[in-house]
Amino acid sequence: MKAEIDSAALADAVAWTSRVIPVRPTTPILSGVKLEAIDGTLQLSAFDYEVSARHHIEAGIDEPGTAVVLGKLLADIAKSLPAEKTYLSTEGSKLIISSGKSSFSLQLMPENEYPDLPIVPAKLGQVDADTFAHAITQSSVAVAREENRPVLTGVKMQFSGDRVVMTATDRFRLSRASFAWTPENPELETVALVRGSLLRDVARSLNTSQNVVLDFDADKPVLMGFENAGRTSTAQLIDGEFPAVDRLFADEYPIHAVLDRQRLLDSIRRVALVAERNAPIRMVFSGDEVVLSAGAADESQATESLPVDMDGEDITVAFNPSYLIEGLSAIAEPYVRMKMTTAVKAVEFNGQQEADSEESLDYRYLLVPMRFTD
Repeated sequence: MKAEIDSAALADAVAWTSRVIPVRPTTPILSGVKLEAIDGTLQLSAFDYEVSARHHIEAGIDEPGTAVVLGKLLADIAKSLPAEKTYLSTEGSKLIISSGKSSFSLQLMPENEYPDLPIVPAKLGQVDADTFAHAITQSSVAVAREENRPVLTGVKMQFSGDRVVMTATDRFRLSRASFAWTPENPELETVALVRGSLLRDVARSLNTSQNVVLDFDADKPVLMGFENAGRTSTAQLIDGEFPAVDRLFADEYPIHAVLDRQRLLDSIRRVALVAERNAPIRMVFSGDEVVLSAGAADESQATESLPVDMDGEDITVAFNPSYLIEGLSAIAEPYVRMKMTTAVKAVEFNGQQEADSEESLDYRYLLVPMRFTD
């Protein structure tokens, strides 16, 4: 292999590709990045049997060839190179990297041990990258952190025509984001369960100036592909049945409360300072005011009141403050509507643009109240 590449482009490509390399790979070869110089491009790939990443950049190719080297080390070297051209060449069992007056040699890894990359499924549809990243951020709020129930670590992606609904739950809360997209088949009806941590990684690495193409084969539902700005990732799907959660949304909510979202968030953060670990924060809705409080009589205490536009009977509810903050932070609109039935049933949170406008159902956050004692 002999190739000439722009240093900045190389650093960006290696950083993006090597991000999927596990901290503790099951076999040493999975710590490698595969480089292939061919047809005027340098193609890069990484794979750990669950996630794959593929990228390519323009390159001047004097001799085509392939090399596998330690990915994290290559990434560290690439980002430190001078802002000039970089030259890659293989000499015996080494990959030589030179740029300006800097030169490195990396030991080649056995190419024949590197696993074949998975075949990217057929194109399912596409969506604006910013919209997709935002939906991932919102829906993944309620992804379970424990691994004892794998299906709860995933986000259910439901495709129905030109609409996508993404749902996650950890049994204490539920987050759901929905958006419009352009499917390849307008009659599309299918479901995929993708690990939430993988989706968050995809969202962080997107070029939001370009669309995202989703790849999926409903007849062989084992992989989902994500294509964006010349980069392709695949993720292995979770095999399991996602819980039936639609019944958790109430048909009617007799109590509605509209608050300024940022003021509510700030108040929760202040009041929660005195809350013991796993202790609730209480919200007492009465008339045109809500009083937030935390702490017990024989401990530190805090209270704060906020104006509220209330419709329905007075009610007192209590929540895990971290879950409350995470759900409210995912709402993009300046106001939040809390919809309640009783003090012990799940409360739905929706954003809205104006204090007196209708709520948006593009993001729905359900949070089960905590029991508390006065």
